[in-house]
Amino acid sequence: MASQYIYVLKLIPALLAAENWTAREEAIVSRHFAQLQALQAQGKLLLAGKTDGLDAETFGIVVFEAETPAEAEHLMQSDPAVAEGIMTARLYPFRAALLRS
Repeated sequence: MASQYIYVLKLIPALLAAENWTAREEAIVSRHFAQLQALQAQGKLLLAGKTDGLDAETFGIVVFEAETPAEAEHLMQSDPAVAEGIMTARLYPFRAALLRS
């Protein structure tokens, strides 16, 4: 039975300034979004999004289901934004208490 997890994403400090973004970072974010869409198509993704802004308080979240903690860790570490070093991530077990129907 699948359990829920959340990982919280933060940009590396150098990317908190818009002028530091290049085509490389934009391409990584595109791959990050495509991977989230693939998780959604597989029925694993519950929610993904980010706060507005581009500062030290800005963060993103990914709420998903995985069969094991190892699978959850693998999904987070294989996120292109994490794997390619433009975002850091922390994984937590999670349980949604209320969802809009």
